[in-house]
Amino acid sequence: MNAQYKKGVLELCVLSLLIKRDCYGYEIADFLSGHIDIADGTVYPLLRKLKADGLLTTYLQEESGGPPRKYYKLTELGRETYKNDRAEYLKFAQSVKKLLEDESND
Repeated sequence: MNAQYKKGVLELCVLSLLIKRDCYGYEIADFLSGHIDIADGTVYPLLRKLKADGLLTTYLQEESGGPPRKYYKLTELGRETYKNDRAEYLKFAQSVKKLLEDESND
């Protein structure tokens, strides 16, 4: 798949996971790599960027038998951004789908 397609939507995918519940980095990377062919190390720089942009916060949580994990949580700005970006993306995707399915363009 074209890398630019994935790059453009990966941020929205991360926000989509975090709107449902807080997650730790590996959990996000593992889920996304199971659904989208992404390179190792793609998710962590994106998480740092989203945090720097004020869309995410982090906290440490102790796990039984292991070191604390860093969890990512959406901020209010992150929630608003997700809602707006989701609506915009779905509208865009619908327009592209219609264009690609229109046989008269051939």
